[in-house]
Amino acid sequence: MNLSGDMYVIGAGGHAKVVLQAIRTLGRRVAAVFDDNPASWNQCVMGIGVVGCVRSIEQYSPKPTVIAVGDNRHRRRLAEQLQCEWTTIVHPNAYVDPSVQIGPGSVILPGAIVQVDGVVGRHAIVNNGCVIDHDCRIGDFAHICPGVCLAGGVTVGEGAMLGIGSVAIPGVRIGAWTTVGAGAAVVRDVPDRVVAMGVPARVKRRLDDIENGPDGPQPNG
Repeated sequence: MNLSGDMYVIGAGGHAKVVLQAIRTLGRRVAAVFDDNPASWNQCVMGIGVVGCVRSIEQYSPKPTVIAVGDNRHRRRLAEQLQCEWTTIVHPNAYVDPSVQIGPGSVILPGAIVQVDGVVGRHAIVNNGCVIDHDCRIGDFAHICPGVCLAGGVTVGEGAMLGIGSVAIPGVRIGAWTTVGAGAAVVRDVPDRVVAMGVPARVKRRLDDIENGPDGPQPNG
């Protein structure tokens, strides 16, 4: 079965609204949205129909696809389960230096700045108004929340989430599947799978794989 439009979106929640608006601004047309929450089926999000569960995408003609799900663990799980042509969305009001490498499935939203020689991995989110300076490395499935500011040479591990308005000084490393709290200031390396909060950021607790990792508990959308 074919649907008019040149791409698909997976996810029908709040983050999906932002991604759909970015796609609309780029002049692209979304053929359909897929989501595993039955309450969303046969409904519309941003005027686009939610046609069924995520797995039902396999019943339709292949099209470029983006996962519009904010939760990093859920996004990774979907990416590994599905064989889709993953597409990248860069809002026209973002500045991304031509030297930046962006992995498939990633989304860069309005007002974001990604400077020279940066790397953004697969299925990452660079949210509204982020500043990512030169030579930063953003890992696969990471989420850089609105208003984050990273100085030059910062490394953000796979699946890490940097909360709204957090900052990091030059050259620090933030570990894989770690959460940095809103407004925190990272002034030294932060290990994998922890929650770090405060100014300066300090580790508040450790997270095991069940709580925060690629196999952690999953939301519905």
